[in-house]
Amino acid sequence: MPSSSREHQQAEIRLEEQLKYMPDYVKEYVRAKKRAGLSPATLLEYVYDYKKFFDWLRMEGIAEHGNNASVPCSVLEHLRKRDVEYFIDYLKEEKIEERKGIWKKRSDARVTRYIQALKSLFNYLTTETEDDEGECYFYRNVFAKIKTKKGQETAKRRARRINSVILTTEEMNEFIEFLKYEYERTLTDKEKSMFLRNKERDIALISLMLGSGVRVSEAASLTLSDIDMSKYFIDVIRKGGKSDSVHVLPSAMKDLKAYLEVRKKRYGATDHDIYVFLSRYKGKAQPVSVRTIQNNLNKYTTAFTNGKSLSPHKLRHSFASEWLRSGGNLVLLRDQLGHSSIETTTLYTNLSDQDSQRFIDKMEKNRKSK
Repeated sequence: MPSSSREHQQAEIRLEEQLKYMPDYVKEYVRAKKRAGLSPATLLEYVYDYKKFFDWLRMEGIAEHGNNASVPCSVLEHLRKRDVEYFIDYLKEEKIEERKGIWKKRSDARVTRYIQALKSLFNYLTTETEDDEGECYFYRNVFAKIKTKKGQETAKRRARRINSVILTTEEMNEFIEFLKYEYERTLTDKEKSMFLRNKERDIALISLMLGSGVRVSEAASLTLSDIDMSKYFIDVIRKGGKSDSVHVLPSAMKDLKAYLEVRKKRYGATDHDIYVFLSRYKGKAQPVSVRTIQNNLNKYTTAFTNGKSLSPHKLRHSFASEWLRSGGNLVLLRDQLGHSSIETTTLYTNLSDQDSQRFIDKMEKNRKSK
């Protein structure tokens, strides 16, 4: 089993590149949090948030320094609450170009993530650091005064929202059949040629996610040695670098086997190409990216549903919902999905309105018969 996933390795590289432009105390924070088990992907998102924060400090003249790396701790120490509130207002009001000519504002959830990232940094600097005298770098934590709204959505309400964008058991089967036999009929000759080039790969990827509940990053990072065809298992690297083994539906393994039979010839794979899912770039085999998987899934699901796209995470929700509808145990589902807490998994107990309605109908029938 590989020591870390490809996505983990790529996040590590990007993180180290971004840290070149950060102050030393941010670099120290990142090293400390890595030792504590925070993933490179999470820390990379934090560093992007810190860049926005430091850019704003310099833009507003609060930090009169030529670059972000030069901003000292003293600037953070002497920030006023109103300064932070102005920054939050800026985040809420800034217009972001989603695509050419289309602008939007940040969601409240995204603004909250900025605040949480900065709360983590300020908490570290004021409670966990130590200078030559054994004191923290500073003690005045202005972000301790900033409160964030707690989610008002109940588990049932959230489940109803999620349930509107997941596939039922029948729809999952229909979706795979659609890709195998119908989708290409909707395409032009050029589009069909491009689809057929990666047809087996994309079907195997989608079938694997629907047949195991793995995350898209876990599927993209799968290596040939991670597959046990005889026992219907794959080995994956979970969040935080934890190694795990995952059950896979036999039908999904069958689709994976069909792809592996054409993989070497289709993509020019050599013995050095250890990743299962490949693309071909400039005549050479390359591991397929998470972004490519997401884009392809968006295209396929939009065609299947006549306009409603589904993310890889919705395939994960679909698997979880089917597991419970089939009588699966919640604790075993937690292990299958790689959740660190059973509380996360309990979301799926509320996913099916159809199940709830069936129970209500049965209760009503029982009452009328008495």
